[in-house]
Amino acid sequence: MSNQATVVLSGYGPVGRAYADRLLTASGDTSPRLAAIRTSAAERTAPELPPGPLPPLAETLERTGAVVLAQAVPSSPAVREQAAADALLALHRGVHVVSATKSHLLSHWAELGRAAAEGGALIRISGATGAALPAADMARTGVRGLGCHTLRACPTGTATFVLDRLTSGDPFPAAVAEARRRGIAEADLSADLSGADAATKARLLAALLWGWDAAAVRTYTGGAGIGESTAEAARAAAARGHRLRAVATASADEPLLVRVGLEETAPGDPLYALNGPEKAVVYGCEAGDITVSGGASSPLGAALAMVKDTLDVAVPKGFGFGLGLGLG
Repeated sequence: MSNQATVVLSGYGPVGRAYADRLLTASGDTSPRLAAIRTSAAERTAPELPPGPLPPLAETLERTGAVVLAQAVPSSPAVREQAAADALLALHRGVHVVSATKSHLLSHWAELGRAAAEGGALIRISGATGAALPAADMARTGVRGLGCHTLRACPTGTATFVLDRLTSGDPFPAAVAEARRRGIAEADLSADLSGADAATKARLLAALLWGWDAAAVRTYTGGAGIGESTAEAARAAAARGHRLRAVATASADEPLLVRVGLEETAPGDPLYALNGPEKAVVYGCEAGDITVSGGASSPLGAALAMVKDTLDVAVPKGFGFGLGLGLG
């Protein structure tokens, strides 16, 4: 008898497609099985089959016996309420949620945590906090008990890539175009280049790390914007042997506050060492700084993070709740 856990995927853009491809090409009796793919208007049982009418999510979860709801819909206000409603429905039914979608995590953090606890389910959000970088795992359990008191991060690979291209002499439009050509950047770069995306990811990580309600975290992004005028500052930093980075910071001593700003980093700083679209998070702990870095930005990176999270919650290995009422 197969031990495969069934998965329902919501969202079929670049991340959703890459996630579906990975599940469909995986082998082994314990590999998760993709049972349904849902978009805003249709549902299909396999990518190669034509879409059919979109039934209520409860019906799909019941019919497929889903163990996991994977969310890869856009992180936009337009879909936030539906993404939240879907996640809450799944969690109350005992279905684990794996999400690369950020918007509803920010607005419904506490409610999602309660639903996970009440339904005996887990939430995993690696794809929403750093693509292939295991930043959420570190925040949730990796530095637990180590007296972590600060968080300092470059969690947006697009920002780092564009800054490095500006340093090398590219005009701003050319740097942005190259980020899009390589598949690093989304069509709308405003969140990546304004500091908003870095603030969002830092909010989620801080919530996991210190038990904050992500919905209550305030953000300050003054001076974090990357644009035409940033090229001069990036090259001036390079002339001093530094690299300009968009850095998000939070501290246990300043509850519910995340700051993002442009910062000159020096050799020896983990954020200085980033290459192109790589990311890094530095956890300042009593035992010393603990850094996780790498994991370049891409739809595949986010999809692989979702696969990792799916295996975490769905493959039998003993059962336990995540820190923070199932969120993680």
